[in-house]
Amino acid sequence: MDWREVIDELDAGVERIAGTLSKLDEQDLRGASALPGWTRGHVATHIARNADSLWNLLEWARTGVEILQYPSLAARNTALDEGAGRDRDELVEDVRATGARFAERARTLPEAAWNASVRAFGGWEHPAWYTLYRRWNEVEAHHVDLAAGYGPADWPEPYVRWALTSTLADIAALPDETRGELAGLRITATDSGESADLGWTPGGPEASGSGRALLAWLSGRTDGSGVSMRPDGRLPVPPPWPHRPAGF
Repeated sequence: MDWREVIDELDAGVERIAGTLSKLDEQDLRGASALPGWTRGHVATHIARNADSLWNLLEWARTGVEILQYPSLAARNTALDEGAGRDRDELVEDVRATGARFAERARTLPEAAWNASVRAFGGWEHPAWYTLYRRWNEVEAHHVDLAAGYGPADWPEPYVRWALTSTLADIAALPDETRGELAGLRITATDSGESADLGWTPGGPEASGSGRALLAWLSGRTDGSGVSMRPDGRLPVPPPWPHRPAGF
């Protein structure tokens, strides 16, 4: 999928999140999310602050002046804690406004700026256009993390197609020692035929399922429902997701 088309997907994804949040009451927002230690208010705040942080990278690309994604981990966490307790309407408005601000910067970014190199908070560099895909992961995965009725079955098909292809390529490019329990495995999508051999040898273990089921499992959003192992046995636990991209 062309990265320019992702902007519209982001707009739609943010509006779906706003719709989910709008149905929650104050007790729901203080309740536990799917992320350990975070309430739903924390997740909603993170979605908004992530838009701001990635806006910083687009602005870096536009101006050529370095702007860090986040000032520090401590500053990021403080902002989350301070924002998590806000009421529903404030959270909804924050998610919508920051999403719109990010999309507006993306739509007006000069063409020459899209290939400018910026740096993720984790320290790795990538072209500015990849910021859109990073935001797509954040929007779709964290909507699931709200644990409020939206799940991997609701992910848009264009997102599943892109994110599975990206995830398989990125895992395959990981050093052997960072693949964790996936080392030695072959993963195959039964609907698209895409696969990744993670040090697999003939006769070795294989995991298979639909692209959607595989993405949900590999991203840590399910325990592997819909994914089969051969030979029979426990599904391995994937390493933390998303991964450093394999290349551009």
